[in-house]
Amino acid sequence: MSERSDTRGSAPLPEGWRVSTVGKSCAIKNTLRFPLSAAVRASMSGEYPYFGPTGQLDSIDHYRIDEPFALIGEDGDHFLKFRDRPMTIYFEGKANVNNHAHIVGNSDECLAKWFYYCFIHRDLTPVLSRQGVGRYKLTKAGLERLELPLPPKREQAAIVQVLSTWDEAIATTDRLMAISKRRTRDLMVSLLSGHLRFPGLLDRWSYVDLGAIFERVTRKNTTHNTNVLTISAEHGLISQRDYFNKSVASDNLSGYTLLHRNDFAYNKSYSAGYPMGAIKPLLEYDAGVVSSLYLCFRLREDVDADIDFFRHYFEAGLLNQEIEGIAQEGARNHGLLNVSVTDFFKLQLHIPSATEQRRIAQVINVACAEEALLEAQVRALRQEKAALMSQLLTGKRRVKLTEVESEAQV
Repeated sequence: MSERSDTRGSAPLPEGWRVSTVGKSCAIKNTLRFPLSAAVRASMSGEYPYFGPTGQLDSIDHYRIDEPFALIGEDGDHFLKFRDRPMTIYFEGKANVNNHAHIVGNSDECLAKWFYYCFIHRDLTPVLSRQGVGRYKLTKAGLERLELPLPPKREQAAIVQVLSTWDEAIATTDRLMAISKRRTRDLMVSLLSGHLRFPGLLDRWSYVDLGAIFERVTRKNTTHNTNVLTISAEHGLISQRDYFNKSVASDNLSGYTLLHRNDFAYNKSYSAGYPMGAIKPLLEYDAGVVSSLYLCFRLREDVDADIDFFRHYFEAGLLNQEIEGIAQEGARNHGLLNVSVTDFFKLQLHIPSATEQRRIAQVINVACAEEALLEAQVRALRQEKAALMSQLLTGKRRVKLTEVESEAQV
């Protein structure tokens, strides 16, 4: 089959494909949106989803779309800030849309969903227009200038169908993962609070000071360790090189605290999901160093306790109420909680025997492993879909058109 190169000099396109622009081949429906009165909008509140420039939102805006469409926002600053996120969404059915977004519908030459797949992750920086000091915008003219590969419409439909099937598989696995996360969270709270007990393990739980189970770690970095760690909500204590692809610490690490495997670090900065800061153990490396701002501790050698139990205990936020009681509300500085070392080690833990700790940890570990398996499946599906998209959207890989052509002739 003969091929020809597109106008940008990239990989050749198959016969029957051509390079067009969004303005020439897509139906941009900005001028076709119609305003709704305040009374009508009030009566529709909650009836239809509302989409804004950055995704689905909660409030109702002025315009109604009654057919399948792709939406791409005008806010160029969002494109620059969130380049790793999808910039385009696709929706079928009635919806309310924000007046700061471009609506692309089906046309005689291009399906809205073909546009969606072509531009979902595309870098639009070259066509953004400067709007005042430090502001950027994707204007309609800029959108119209964008080039896109354009196969025959029936081939667009076939490719869209393949990719939609992958989207459905990803969405299904995402839902299963969300259910698994909720189930694991509920299980953790029930087991770690003592509300759910095991037959034969019914001894009374004890209230003990954190300092009776743990001791502070203050060892300095005399070994010149350069594995600088940071706390990530998803990954726990992780190397800055792995997390940021670089180290953001100072060159002199002698004042940093040296952690060994299974030591804990408490980041007193509150963040999303961690209103009282995050406590994470070092599991990924034999050793690493953290800023002296972290409060570090480890299990006492003379205490029979299970590290996984306490890892889950802290992660479930069961120490949050205790920390809130000692954190000085008026002393928060740039997100940093004022928690003294003395008060921290006097925090009360409500815990079972070591035997029950291990049993609880085993059950939670199994649930977390199932959750991690689903997360891995979602990642694999997304990677496979991305690879498939790069082939299908450029014509490097073709789809059979027999069924589509048959339907077109009906």
